Amino acid sequence: MQQITLTAQEAERAKDLNVAWMQKWLNVHGAYPILEVDGVGGSLTRAAIIQIFANKQAFPIYEYQLQAIAEQLGDVNTKRIKAVAVVESGPYGGWFASGLPVILYERHKFWEWVQDKSKRVLSWFSNPKAGDYTMDANNNGINDSWEKLSYAACKDPLAAFQAISIGKFQVLGRWYRECGYNHPIEMLWAARNSELAHYEMLRDYILKVANLKAAFLRISSHPEDCRAFAKGYNGPAYEKYAYHTKIAKEMR
Repeated sequence: MQQITLTAQEAERAKDLNVAWMQKWLNVHGAYPILEVDGVGGSLTRAAIIQIFANKQAFPIYEYQLQAIAEQLGDVNTKRIKAVAVVESGPYGGWFASGLPVILYERHKFWEWVQDKSKRVLSWFSNPKAGDYTMDANNNGINDSWEKLSYAACKDPLAAFQAISIGKFQVLGRWYRECGYNHPIEMLWAARNSELAHYEMLRDYILKVANLKAAFLRISSHPEDCRAFAKGYNGPAYEKYAYHTKIAKEMR
C-alpha cells in the first residue's frame, strides 16, 4: 500500500493539512467508497475514518521485540514492562472488539487545540470542560470516542487526532512528534497495525515526555518502589486506584 507521510517541513505547515488533505490520506489508506476530495467532511468521510482504522489482524509483539524495548528503557529483562502492561493496558488491551485501536477522545483538548478559534462551537465533541466519557450513549454500535473523533477530524484533523489517548498505554496524540511521527494520524495508524507500536509509544512517553526512566527502573515487588512511576504515569489519582500496589503485585 502506498503511504502518505509528512516531512517535518510539512508538519510545520499544519494549517494547510486540512480536511481535503485528510480525505486524500484516507483514500490512499483504503477508504471505500473512494472519497471526493472536496474539503467538506460529511458522513462518508466520517464513516471512512472508522472503516479504515478497524483491523482484526494486527501484528502481535514478539518476545524479542519486547526485550529490545526493555533494553532501550535501560532494563535487563521484560519483567517490569510486562508488569506495567498488565496494570496500565486496561480490559481491552490495544483494540476494541470491533478491531479499532483503543482510544479515549478528550473533547476539552480539541477545544483548546483547534486552530481557528472563531470556529469553536459547543457540541458533544467540542467543549471547554472535560467529561462525557461514554462508550455508546446513542446506541448506534459505534464507540463514542471514535464517533467524536470522526466528527472533530472533519473540522480540524490536526487538533482532533492530537486530542485522543491512543492504544494499550493511552499515550496522547499530542505527543506525536516525541513518538517519531509527523502527524498524529500516523501515530494512530501505527497503533492500528501492530502491538509493537503501542510499546514504542510507551517507551517514548517514558523517555521523552514524562522523564520516567529512573522511576521505571525502580519498580520492584515492593509498592513503595512503584510509587514514583505510578504517580508520574497516572497522575495524582494513582493512589486512589492503587496503581503502585498493582504493579508491585504483578512483579511478584
